[in-house]
Amino acid sequence: MLFNSLEYFLFLPLVFALYWFVFYKSLRIQNLCLLLASYFFYGWWSYKFLGLLIVGTLLNFTYGSFVGDSNKKRAKRFLIAGVLSNLLILGLFKYYNFFAFEFQHAAVVLGFKTNPVFLQMALPIGISFYTFHGMSYVFDIYYGKQKPVSNIVDYGVFVAFFPLLVAGPIERAHHLLPQVQKPRSFKYESAVQGCRLILWGLFKKVVIADSLAPSINNVFYTYLHLNGVSLILGAIAFAFQIYGDFSGYSDIALGTSKLFGFEVLSNFKFPYFSRDIAEFWRRWHVSLSSWFKDYLYIPLGGSKRSKAITIRNTFIIFIVSGFWHGASWSFIIWGTIHAFAFLPLLLFNKNRTHTNNVVANNNHFPSLKEVIQMLSTFLIVTIAWIFFRMNDLKQSLLYIRQIISSFYKQPQNLFSYVSELNIFYYVIPFILIDWYLRKDERQLKVPANSIFRWSMYVTMVMMILYHLGGNHSFIYFQF
Repeated sequence: MLFNSLEYFLFLPLVFALYWFVFYKSLRIQNLCLLLASYFFYGWWSYKFLGLLIVGTLLNFTYGSFVGDSNKKRAKRFLIAGVLSNLLILGLFKYYNFFAFEFQHAAVVLGFKTNPVFLQMALPIGISFYTFHGMSYVFDIYYGKQKPVSNIVDYGVFVAFFPLLVAGPIERAHHLLPQVQKPRSFKYESAVQGCRLILWGLFKKVVIADSLAPSINNVFYTYLHLNGVSLILGAIAFAFQIYGDFSGYSDIALGTSKLFGFEVLSNFKFPYFSRDIAEFWRRWHVSLSSWFKDYLYIPLGGSKRSKAITIRNTFIIFIVSGFWHGASWSFIIWGTIHAFAFLPLLLFNKNRTHTNNVVANNNHFPSLKEVIQMLSTFLIVTIAWIFFRMNDLKQSLLYIRQIISSFYKQPQNLFSYVSELNIFYYVIPFILIDWYLRKDERQLKVPANSIFRWSMYVTMVMMILYHLGGNHSFIYFQF
């Protein structure tokens, strides 16, 4: 069920009404309502994979009970078993074919005959997200951040809460589970903010991201016949498409969660205003980068040991992050590019320069230095996005080569037949609105005057309805 579909516009008010007006007297029944609604939401995609979600939930619920053992050696054994079980399920469905193909290719190169079996099945939607939910539960219990829960319904809501289920944010057990377990009351102001976030998220997805998609598809499908300027504009457009698409989903998820009394983790904090790659990763897909920091980077030693170990750990989390997105060398290269961009900051101890301060925090406009920093960071990120979008290493390199060759072989044609200029109709307003909102991603600023405010709401709704059509899936559903 898509957030931008008619089915969801019927589903959400129905669940909201049952949750607050029918089952409001019992927390247990409210949670059961959320769990059943979440399973229905997921089963709408494929009832076949709903069983996999339930099995994963039962496994981690059981492992969590054993990981809570007071005997640390026994607890560690169950932690390892739990993590390996999750990785086995994820690896089977998401990575098996990749490794089987690479094994076959290596065997051919070495002169061996192989005939590996490939799985003929679709990737279960959201498997990377709800698997990481489950692993965070056993990790948090082992590290003493969360106690094992005794109610399987409460735990099931944490894993399968429908706004987060298929594309995050990736929640932590110690953050969301306590909210599931305590009574919740309806808060009008929170609900209003939730509706604003849903509206803004739909606007980013439907009006901006989906409108950019045709031009982007044209560029990336016919890149060998286009000039360098068109290819550069196509890469820039994709940078804003994926941002509008994924942050739009996250805003809808955050807003929907507010409607049900939950405060979930932020996932985007205006990443394209970042002044270096380190800041970018504190602002882009925050829930994933912090998950890897908490459960991989720090257990590996983080930055507390030698510089060499710190560099090793940094490359590990960036490469693993790339591989998390998909079973392809292009995703690994995407992560590696970010690792190399991060490396100078790490070597010169500049990786925490911009931790809490917002660009141009006390000014309306950035300084020249900040503009240069933001543009150089965006350039690196956009080059990396080419590998992400192509999802094929050879094609990605050909795309970049076509840009370069176009500049020195056919400079006279650089501005010929550039049809992608229409992307700026969407990109420039997007940048300006983000700049206005940049200080707080959770509380959207709206005009104080009620006439202006409602005029803005009506305009956004009309634009969404005008652009709505085709029920375009969200990009991150494939991960």
